[in-house]
Amino acid sequence: MAKNKLARFRENLTFAYLHQPSFDSVWRASFPLRGLWGERQFKNLHPITLELGCGRGEYTVAMAQETPEQNFIGMDIKGARLWVGARAVKDLALTNVAFVRARIETLTAFFAPNEIAHLWLTFPDPQLKERRAKKRLTSEQFLQLYARILAPNGRIHLKTDSLELYAYTQQEVKRIGGTIHFASENIDNILDQFPLLRISTYYERYFREQGKTICYLEFSLPKHWFQNSLAKINESPAMFWMGDESKDQEESQEER
Repeated sequence: MAKNKLARFRENLTFAYLHQPSFDSVWRASFPLRGLWGERQFKNLHPITLELGCGRGEYTVAMAQETPEQNFIGMDIKGARLWVGARAVKDLALTNVAFVRARIETLTAFFAPNEIAHLWLTFPDPQLKERRAKKRLTSEQFLQLYARILAPNGRIHLKTDSLELYAYTQQEVKRIGGTIHFASENIDNILDQFPLLRISTYYERYFREQGKTICYLEFSLPKHWFQNSLAKINESPAMFWMGDESKDQEESQEER
């Protein structure tokens, strides 16, 4: 297994569409493609969809196949998992996909205001313990982060097996003054209406085998948040992100 991982890490270095900057290089400075993904990476100005916590990139790659007139970026911290998606992109000869190996907290180093049209959260950890609520990817702290890269009319899509996260996210969106455009506790009832929900990943198949239903939520953020994000256009991730990140890392490691 260790040899396989090392081989994958080596091959990752050969993929021009897989970007792996060091944490320090993007924590207080911008990545060179920030604001230029369309022009330099994709060679077009088509809308960009970003999937956070993309894992093996299954959803990112499948969306790119289904929607060739748009661009897709998958972001995850696990290099061995990203290899699976990056290899699929090579085998399928896709030109509208890229991957970023980085922590979500560094989003603003990679993407400029208005650069992302859609943002997908596919089966994120629901972080059910109350003391971990701030770690939920739909908590207000993360939603404020997304506002700094989304277009004002951008949409966030949550696909989850967790009814708790589904309900929590609805409450958060309403509390901050956002707009819920669509909500379903069972996507099987709306697959004809939302074809992209037919895409099935390893985790979705695993959860379905356990008898769980899959929920879907589509929402947008308050308009005034985007005005605030433009006012902070040069703000680095370190300036935005509050809290002791090293302590958070230790706490997360202890719970695994």
